[in-house]
Amino acid sequence: MVPSGDAGPMDFQPLTLPPPQWLALQAAYATPPRSYHHFGHVRALLQHCQWVQQVSGWRQPAEIQLAVLYHDAVYESGRKDNEVRSAELAADSIARWLPDAGLDVARVRELILLTARHGALVPADVDADAALFLDCDMAILGAPPEVFDAYDRGVAEEYAGTVPAVLYRMGRRRFLKALLARPRIFLSELFHARFDAPARANLRRRLAG
Repeated sequence: MVPSGDAGPMDFQPLTLPPPQWLALQAAYATPPRSYHHFGHVRALLQHCQWVQQVSGWRQPAEIQLAVLYHDAVYESGRKDNEVRSAELAADSIARWLPDAGLDVARVRELILLTARHGALVPADVDADAALFLDCDMAILGAPPEVFDAYDRGVAEEYAGTVPAVLYRMGRRRFLKALLARPRIFLSELFHARFDAPARANLRRRLAG
């Protein structure tokens, strides 16, 4: 489901976007229809960002907000260039609608591109804001079991018809098993402390199924 242009009370919104930009984002996240990587996923990340803001704050809050909003704006299951195309869309959108906002466009691009490296980074690879941003995206792993299961089904539905089921299951299992084997699933201390244990429980349960 795609929300209206108004942010909810729990959303992270250091920067107010022009209505046409919101409409363009809505259109992006509705194309193609998605089972998980829709605007509901973005809204969940914004809520995590708001939690971080309340606990420790962000060094570049507007750039974080834009990276969250655009990180999955271009998403076609099975493609390897979704993050690159999303980063390009973010940069183009900032130039079009927010040219005088004083934003660090290169930083927004960098953050979006980092999402292609989930599961391959260690804390020393990124700065504090980037670690927290990436952890917001991975926090679904530590969600309540029923929420995690809905996420897992949603991702599978997105790949149906584009990747053979057997190959998808093998690749998905390999990815989840690699996450579980890592000393740290989350890059920041904040998310590690709150979500590591439930994430590992979800992963073990999923891999045992």
